[in-house]
Amino acid sequence: MRAAAGRILLIEDDRSIALIIGEALKQDGHAVIHRTDIAGRDEALKSADFGVMLTDVMLPDGDGITSLRSVRDRAPDLPIIILSAQNSLDTAVRASEAGAFEYFPKPFDLDEVLLATNQALDRTMRSAAAPPQSAAGDLPLHGRSPAMQGVFRMITRVMNNDLTVLILGESGTGKELVAEAIHQLGARKTGPFVAVNTAAIPSELIESELFGHERGAFTGAVTQAIGKFEQANGGTLFLDEIGDMPLRAQTRLLRALQSGRIRRVGGRHDIAVDVRIVAATNRDLSPLIAEGLFREDLFYRLNVVPLILPPLRDRMDDVEPLALHFLRQAEEEGLSRRVFSSEALRVLRSGEWPGNVRELRNTVFRLALLSRDTVIEADLARQAIGPPDRRQSLEGDNLFSGTLQRWIDRHRPAAGSLYQEAISAFERPLFEHALTVTQGNQLQAARLLGINRNTLRKRLGELDIAADRYARRI
Repeated sequence: MRAAAGRILLIEDDRSIALIIGEALKQDGHAVIHRTDIAGRDEALKSADFGVMLTDVMLPDGDGITSLRSVRDRAPDLPIIILSAQNSLDTAVRASEAGAFEYFPKPFDLDEVLLATNQALDRTMRSAAAPPQSAAGDLPLHGRSPAMQGVFRMITRVMNNDLTVLILGESGTGKELVAEAIHQLGARKTGPFVAVNTAAIPSELIESELFGHERGAFTGAVTQAIGKFEQANGGTLFLDEIGDMPLRAQTRLLRALQSGRIRRVGGRHDIAVDVRIVAATNRDLSPLIAEGLFREDLFYRLNVVPLILPPLRDRMDDVEPLALHFLRQAEEEGLSRRVFSSEALRVLRSGEWPGNVRELRNTVFRLALLSRDTVIEADLARQAIGPPDRRQSLEGDNLFSGTLQRWIDRHRPAAGSLYQEAISAFERPLFEHALTVTQGNQLQAARLLGINRNTLRKRLGELDIAADRYARRI
């Protein structure tokens, strides 16, 4: 999409980033005014009208989001795109609450920024009120990895509407925390948040649990009971492990979602309920649908907005900040104050974590409990990670040697094949790392690797690695 040429205000104190964005916008025919701080931004807004503003958050003279109040006073309909290296849920939420047209964590894809800029130029934003104090900082969702940035951005997109969300992710990834964040940050935050694990309720009781029952509806129903739907009226109902729900209950759930009304077990009258549904599962629902164990029509009702929560192995950059957060949490919950040694953190970063964030949290709490010294050392961390076949070798300070040893231990290549198998395993990520560092410049990547450029180009072709994929990522 290419918008008509417009005047763009770019606020960015990193001159290299500003140069790249500015030149790309100029190539699209736009006029770009560049300023490096809030004072320069405000002066520019006094002297000219702009079609869109792109702004960094951390500027030399203040916070680019907090200071948007003066921008809104002067240009209430100006679309604002926020760029930030402060990659937290709090920043994403603050950007959304400030009425940002779009939010991009750094590093970002330049093509996506250009597309959003052109889209912003073609429409007028509604006036946005000054942002209230965000509650996001109190939510136990942490992560600066690209995978979690996508989750944060999706939360900000769904929190202020009532669309049904289906959270997909392995056990221990924090699906309920995401559901709570959607509730607490949205318009329903003053209403109840009711969570129910459908896998933990006996099949014969799940309908009563969800919809309630009347006195005498079945043996043992000596009083009337209010179900989870009614308890969540005006708020959010979180249905965890929805893939384990019995078919009969699925049918009643579908009817409730379609009509906005429920009927208690043994009841004669429908009851209107105003509930937002957030569901979650750690199972792939497609095979269950094919086997007739999950209703396809219910899946489409629930899968309005799918939100995929990454496993910890896909966000290993988050292990250290998560571990530090859990260590502070352990102290707040009464355990003695502890700190990690750098080697202990390296051990944690090397773990496999099949139990995901939940396993990491439990491990950190266990370390805080078992450590007799203030400093948690690497040996104790190795013991806490698990049985010997899951411990990682970290002898020496050479990170590559440790990585290679872990690969050998895991794959156990046959005698005589170690060289070829190791080259096959490590060559692709090595080339991809070099292209990432050099932003797709093959000559610089070849120099970094210490090989001939033609050799690099030949191997990239054989490995089907497109260098231009990395060229516009800043």
